Amino acid sequence: MITETSKRKHQSIVGGELNHNMGPRTRNTVALRVWKTAPVSVFVSFLVCLCAINADDSAMENIVTEKKAEESHRQDSADLLIFIMLLTLTILTIWLFKHRRFRFLHETGLAMIYGLLVGVVLRYGIHVPRDINNVTLSCHVNASPPTLLVNVSGKFYEYTLKGEISASEVNDVQGNDVQDNEMLRKVTFDPEVFFNILLPPIIFHAGYSLKRRHFFRNMGSILAYAFVGTVISCLVIGLLMYGCVMLMKQVGQLGGDFFFTDCLFFGAIVSATDPVTVLAIFNELQVDVDLYALLFGESVLNDAVAVVLSSSIVAYQPTGDNSHTFEGMALLKCLGMFLGVFSGSFALGVATGLVTALVTKFTKLRDFQLLETALFFLMSWSTFLLAEACGFTGVVAVLFCGITQAHYTFNNLSPESQDRTKQLFELLNFLAENFIFSYMGLALFTFQNHIFNPTFIIGAFLAVFLGRAANIYPLSLFLNLGRRHKIGSNFQHMMMFAGLRGAMTFALSIRDTATYARQMMFSTTLLIVFFTVWICGGGTTPMLSCLRIRVGVDSDQDNSISTDGTERKSTRQESAWLFRIWYNFDHNYLKPILTHSGPPLTATLPACCGPLARCLTSPQAYENEEQLKDDDSDLILNDADISLAYGDVTVSTDASGAHTKAGARPPADRAPDREQATRGTRLVLPMDDSEPALTRAQISPAMGSQPA
Repeated sequence: MITETSKRKHQSIVGGELNHNMGPRTRNTVALRVWKTAPVSVFVSFLVCLCAINADDSAMENIVTEKKAEESHRQDSADLLIFIMLLTLTILTIWLFKHRRFRFLHETGLAMIYGLLVGVVLRYGIHVPRDINNVTLSCHVNASPPTLLVNVSGKFYEYTLKGEISASEVNDVQGNDVQDNEMLRKVTFDPEVFFNILLPPIIFHAGYSLKRRHFFRNMGSILAYAFVGTVISCLVIGLLMYGCVMLMKQVGQLGGDFFFTDCLFFGAIVSATDPVTVLAIFNELQVDVDLYALLFGESVLNDAVAVVLSSSIVAYQPTGDNSHTFEGMALLKCLGMFLGVFSGSFALGVATGLVTALVTKFTKLRDFQLLETALFFLMSWSTFLLAEACGFTGVVAVLFCGITQAHYTFNNLSPESQDRTKQLFELLNFLAENFIFSYMGLALFTFQNHIFNPTFIIGAFLAVFLGRAANIYPLSLFLNLGRRHKIGSNFQHMMMFAGLRGAMTFALSIRDTATYARQMMFSTTLLIVFFTVWICGGGTTPMLSCLRIRVGVDSDQDNSISTDGTERKSTRQESAWLFRIWYNFDHNYLKPILTHSGPPLTATLPACCGPLARCLTSPQAYENEEQLKDDDSDLILNDADISLAYGDVTVSTDASGAHTKAGARPPADRAPDREQATRGTRLVLPMDDSEPALTRAQISPAMGSQPA
């Protein structure tokens, strides 16, 4: 039983009060309990306060992070707006130049000038200081790690490698009064943007718009310039630059490592020509088609060769500690890698084009033009990424994919999709190319690790000039030994003068700027591109007049005038015998299998293959017996003695370009480079994409035969 006094004592104890009515012993016990529970209360209160502080800090951190993210988003939008405005200004100025017929400066050179002006403003006119502190810590590692994890007061931070800086720049970075412009860092794009986004449409458009008639007529010479000439140019430039580097080392101008492999790499990247300015003027003035084909074909293929060659040089790894010594086995391995990567990329690009042709042939996408165009676009672009993912070179793959798509897939597309794909890739090529040239001008001032060495720059200009000369003149002399119609000296001088450097050289040089040697290469490459585009590109029209190269040539005319001024006709010697065999096989078998064009396989395959032929032959091949579609054909045929049998009709083509049909009266006046309709098929002769196909009514009078 609890008394009233006990209740009061209990309430006093619970309330935490020391009642004076308590006895001394009771008061001591209560005080002892309170003293024991006090640290717990204080600790709990401390935890509550600490959690509140941490919550406030986390909230403040989130606010700061969101604010920085918003500022970064606005900064990125402003940077992209700069490039959009540059392209807009370039387009308006191009219109003005075309309206005034001003040919001295091409659109690419104009884009570079605008990029330079904006770069000057960003470099010297706008400063956005960074609100961070630079702390230099020393640690000993054998190599520069691409990423670094740093433990700062229990928090882990990840840092990425941006590049190497010299010892003199460390003090500048550590200085508190330095106003580092964050915008300069923002407008410096990741090099992968150029390779994975901007280069594919440029390279694909080059293959997709290739004029195959003139290309195959000069195929042997183009391959010699592109493969042998690029290797010669690379070796000449590499050797000359190595001598220049040794001279710089002797006089004490070399501030870092620069090996012979670096010199060869520099020779490979500056051997990639991009005469976009010259070719644009050639196209506008209608310069001799053979000169255009030689220059365009070389520039298309040598870009691919330069990419594979540069990657092979980077992969050169001799055994031992010194990776820059000469070793025969490593050289052979490097050569094998070059051949393997190029052939693998070539096969991958062609295979993707063939798959696209089969898909567009055996599906009814022609009824859905938007889906058809989207599939064509995605299959073409994925070729580049697939090649890069497989360890090959996307530039080579997408180039030959474009050629294959133009030759096969184009025939399967609906007329609307044909126009869309041409215009789409032409637009993407225009925007990407001008974007790259604008960025070149911008990078001259925004790139923060430039190394300009006068000795290296002068040596590079001389080496590029001599390397181009070693490519053009000896090879032309050798090729003229086997050519019926020689490459004249004026053509050789024009090809020498038109060896401009452009987007590919820039993209290869900016891909790796982490070392002293690569930074010097990049800075020098920019100057080489500026000089060739402005001076050589701007002097194209005067050079044509000086060399007396004829202009206003109709590319559809097979008759042309040789370099010695005599009129000539296309003969079988102009195109390679291998091509003549290939064309016959392609026209009779591959075109009918992959496209809606060509003769039905039931007429070209043996009788035992009848079921397979009927399965693979397109229904259009039977429906359009009077006129099969072959809209993209611009190949040479009258250079060969090609005969084609179909049913009871045989069409033969002799070397002079005259065509006869068995059982029909030979034409009295048969013009070359035209189509000949036969029963169930037509023999397609060279024709540009822009030229509409002749109707049967137009062809019959010229043949002198009655309609079937």
